[in-house]
Order: sequence, then C-alpha cells, then structure tokens
Amino acid sequence: MTQDDRNKTQNEQAPQDTHSEKKTIDADSADLDIHAEDDADFQMPEGFPGMDENMFGQVQEMMARLERVGELEQENADLKGKLGRLASDFESYRRRTQGEVGDAESVGVAKAAEQLMPVYDDLERAVTMGSGAPASLIPGVQAVQATVLRVFGGLGLEATGREGEHFDPRWHEAIQVVPGDQDDVIVQVYQLGFRMGDRLVRPARVVVSRKG
Repeated sequence: MTQDDRNKTQNEQAPQDTHSEKKTIDADSADLDIHAEDDADFQMPEGFPGMDENMFGQVQEMMARLERVGELEQENADLKGKLGRLASDFESYRRRTQGEVGDAESVGVAKAAEQLMPVYDDLERAVTMGSGAPASLIPGVQAVQATVLRVFGGLGLEATGREGEHFDPRWHEAIQVVPGDQDDVIVQVYQLGFRMGDRLVRPARVVVSRKG
C-alpha cells in the first residue's frame, strides 16, 4: 500500500471516531440532565437553610425515632394504668377474702362454743349436786369427760395415747420409761393427746414400758 492509500484510509476512519466521541459526550450530558432533574425534584423544606438532602434525611430519621419514643412512652403509661387497676382490684379481692375468712372463723367459733355449752351445764350440775356430798362429784365429772370427748369427736378430733396402746412417736411423747413385760407399751397417761386425721393437734404425754 502506498503512502497515499494509507492517508486515505485514516481520513475515512476519522469521522467515525469523532461520531463516537460525540455519542459519549451526549450520554454524559444526559446523565447530568437526569441528576439535575433529581436535584430539581428535591425541595428543601422551609426553615432549614443550608441543609443538603443527606442531612435532611438524617433529620427525618431522627424525627421518626423521636416519634417512636413518644409511642413507647404512651404504651408505658397505658401499662402503668393497667397495673394500677390490677393492683386496686387485687387489694379489693384481698380485703373481701379476709372478710370472708373472718366471718367463717366467727361461725366456726360460735359452733364450737355451742357444742361446749352442754359441758358447762354438766359441770354446773355436778358442782351443785356435790356441794353437800363431795364423793358424788366423781360420777358427774366422768359424765362431763364423756360429753367433751363426744364434742371433740363431732369436730373431727380423735383421742390418742390411752393405756395399753402401742407407743407411736408421731402421736405420743414419752416423758418416762419404766421396766415392763413388753416394749413400747403405754402404761400410764399424764395427758391425753388428740389428732385430726393425719395431723397432730396435741401429743399425748405418756409413760412407756421397756423389757429388761
């Protein structure tokens, strides 16, 4: 290829490169126009001079958080109100329950006293009859004892710790041990015991035998 041919070829390619550069410049200009349009769409609120879009976004985020704090404070206030009402209701329930328990105890005491009134009547008769003859007091006192045991039985109490019973530490308290024919047998009663089912009300105080 001659020098003239090479020059001709370069001249033919030159307009194409110029056209490509023009396209690139046009694309850059379009991007600038798009960003310019975006910037034009963003309107800075009044009262915020000199604040750019990034700073305004941070302010909006902070305001959203403050709004959330306000919501949480309101929820906390609502919960405190509910807790206060619950505490008030519980206090009312406690007072009402205490009143009911007190009424039940009063009724129980009245019923127990009613059951014991015949015992008082028997004692009064025994004292009246025995004032002239002291020996006659013994049958009267024994009758009173029987009446008391009947009253206790009606209340659910069971006597324990009589002579001849096997010693049981759950219900009996041995205050003395004496020689005897058998082990752990009650041979003397100082104080009768009482139980209510499986619950000990008062232990019997007894003397227990022991072989050898």
